[in-house]
Amino acid sequence: MKYRVLGKTHLKVSEIGFGGIPIQKLTQEEAAKVIHKAEETGINFIDTARAYSCSEEYIGKALKGRRKNWIIATKSMARSYEDMKRDIEISLKNLNTDYIDLYQLHNVKDIASYKEAFGENGALKALLEAKEKGIIRHIGVTSHSLDMLKHMIENPLVETIMYPYNVVERQAIETFKLAKERNIGIIAMKPMAGGVLSDGKLALKFILKDDFISTAIPGMASIQEVIENVSASKEEITKDEIELCDNIYKEMDKEFCRRCGYCAPCPQGIDIPFSFILRGYYVNYDLKDWAKERYNNLKAHASDCRECGICETRCPYDLQIRKMLKEVKKTFGY
Repeated sequence: MKYRVLGKTHLKVSEIGFGGIPIQKLTQEEAAKVIHKAEETGINFIDTARAYSCSEEYIGKALKGRRKNWIIATKSMARSYEDMKRDIEISLKNLNTDYIDLYQLHNVKDIASYKEAFGENGALKALLEAKEKGIIRHIGVTSHSLDMLKHMIENPLVETIMYPYNVVERQAIETFKLAKERNIGIIAMKPMAGGVLSDGKLALKFILKDDFISTAIPGMASIQEVIENVSASKEEITKDEIELCDNIYKEMDKEFCRRCGYCAPCPQGIDIPFSFILRGYYVNYDLKDWAKERYNNLKAHASDCRECGICETRCPYDLQIRKMLKEVKKTFGY
């Protein structure tokens, strides 16, 4: 396994990290076996979140007696001081540790949520207090919005960013380069494009060819996935493989949502990008219950679409959004 420096944190992380979303569908014992195998291969960076149901707890139990071998990252959707303070304590308990290496503000998707989190009595205040006490070591942000990513790398308190990067989603390359110049650690999420890319090894080799990436975090739910993913760290990508990736990009360019949010607002109140994300988790990751619960909690659903087509006029990628929403409706039943 090769290691890279996670920006200004100075942490040396495995260039392939462990994404903690899919272990939700395993038992505690199964999850521990997968995590222990990852450790054997040299993976030392593991990412989870408060929102990933039992993921934090599974990781905490699996790492008992092994904490020193791991760099743990988690994240919270909390935006207020009190909510973040509470979530930090819950994460510490779940992860069975007295400190967390990287705590991230999860899915900061617009200026309103950014201002709330970074405001006078926002979540950042709780993170800074916890950092002073040594309870957390570093602070990061995650987002699906490129506009927000550009905004957040301007903040000197941000030590790491997490954003989608894969064969299909290449829209952040210039922003990543700018972030690297500012010594911000870059964590590539969705390396398999939400599960739509079938060749995991190729997908990771494509990402790892770029030195501005600190680590890529594919979700892993089996020992076989660990072995396949780690193999990407042992080989350089070839010219023919890059050409293959470019062909995949061209084929999928008009069918894949980059979650940029330009389609919003929907007149019916549908959160179009998040609906597509949840369908991906349901279909590609087999996280059916987790995805359905979150879909049920949405204020509006794919069945509410009146096919006005306004979203398609705004989409910079010319996606057939109405057709894609019908697939969401078919998946969830409404």
